[in-house]
Amino acid sequence: MPQRKPLIGITGDYVRIRDVMPASAAYEVYTRAVNHGAGGLPWIIPPLGAELDLDAVVDRLDGIVFTGARSNVQPHHYDGGPAPENNPEDPARDSTTLPLIPKVLEKGVPMLCICRGMQELNVALGGTLHQEIHKVADRKDHRAGDHLTPDEKFAPAHHVRIEPGGLLSRLAPGGEFQVNSVHGQGIDRLSKRLHVEARADDGVIEAVSVDGSRNFALGVQWHPEWDFLKHPLYHAIWEGFGAACRKYGAR
Repeated sequence: MPQRKPLIGITGDYVRIRDVMPASAAYEVYTRAVNHGAGGLPWIIPPLGAELDLDAVVDRLDGIVFTGARSNVQPHHYDGGPAPENNPEDPARDSTTLPLIPKVLEKGVPMLCICRGMQELNVALGGTLHQEIHKVADRKDHRAGDHLTPDEKFAPAHHVRIEPGGLLSRLAPGGEFQVNSVHGQGIDRLSKRLHVEARADDGVIEAVSVDGSRNFALGVQWHPEWDFLKHPLYHAIWEGFGAACRKYGAR
């Protein structure tokens, strides 16, 4: 009898189709990565905030991906001061993901947090963010130019050094990997519940795990949904996450 595929939630963004009709959306690269990389059935979690029964969501799912997005977490959620001019925001998503993360951890559902998702993880657990990393002393510009094609934008951009003894080092031994980089924000004060898994060469925190988590709970600042079949680190992340989801679903 074939093994049951795990049902994996993917956090959706609030968008307007043709600038008129409200919709819940997730980039195709995430649904493909869940389908092919993790071996799961993708299900988009709509950003409905308090209208959505988050306890029921957590009870039904075997894993959750907190995705990257163009928007940033609103700074009032972490006393971050005024947002930069033209800061892209998605309050509907904030009101869904920030209360969802503690419920996921309490239930022990496997979770993978990517880019904005990792920033949400830190904020939901009491940490803060740099709103513009490129303006922080001794930090490089981690953004990618808007003039680039998607393939150029998500190509490997810098090295990350994986800390020994953590979740990432078990998934992908090797110490250093080249990863893509398309984020303007990042972790400032790290939540006391998080453990650093990797850093960029300028010291920016690039990956975290949750101390004492009951299950797979990893956040990465890069985008492993791109080229996940060929890139050894990206592939290992999705494979490890998928295995955790299958084990959780078979409980």
